[in-house]
Formats: sequence, structure tokens, C-alpha cells
Amino acid sequence: MVPLGVALVFLAICTVVAVAMGVSGGWGVGDQLALVAFGLLVAGFLSRYAMIRAVPGPDGLTVRNLMTTRTVAWDEIVEVRFPDGDPWVSLELSDTDVLAVMAVQRVDGEEGRAEARRLAGLVRAHRGVSG
Repeated sequence: MVPLGVALVFLAICTVVAVAMGVSGGWGVGDQLALVAFGLLVAGFLSRYAMIRAVPGPDGLTVRNLMTTRTVAWDEIVEVRFPDGDPWVSLELSDTDVLAVMAVQRVDGEEGRAEARRLAGLVRAHRGVSG
């Protein structure tokens, strides 16, 4: 919710400044539109950031990161890694690919570590069921 709130406030500030600068005669229409467009770009980025998540389901894990969304089957996940120094959890996959899970971040402290352990437990539980 915080990124969405920041996005709205940022867009509102850009719009108010653009209108005020236009009314004062300091900026032309192009300048105003550029500032509002910049506000829209930043708000769009923050909105996408707010949508980052990892959703477990019966068939696998759907990971929505900043730019991509990918669903991996439980049996494709070889290991859940969260080594010290890494900003977020990563999944080692059976095809030797590594998938970042930006939804579980080190900055979240103990809650992030607990979510990493929970995700590792889900992988173990589903691996035991399927194979």
C-alpha cells in the first residue's frame, strides 16, 4: 500500500507544480506536459513495484517481479536460497535457471527470513507429494 500512496502523492505534486508553473507564466504547455508525464512514469513504476508478490498454488509458485511474471511447478524448484547479503530470495530451478523472488526481501528482517523458511517448507511439502 505504501508504494501506491507514494505514487499518488508524487503524481499529485507533479500535476500541481505543472499547473502552478503554467499559471505563473514560467512554463509553457510542453514543460507542463513533460512534468506530468514524468509523474505518470514514476507512478507507473511504483504501482508495478506494489504488485510484486509470490503466490503459491496447488500446481506451483507464481512469482511476479518488477518486470516479469513466471509460474514454476513445484517439482521444478530445486532449492530456495536466501544467503546473507542477497537482497531477496532466489529459487534454483531444475533447468539450472535462477529465479529471483523479489516479494521476500532481506530488508523485511525477521519477517523476510520467516517467509523464506515458509517457502522452503512449501517446496519440500509439494516435492514430497509429487515425487
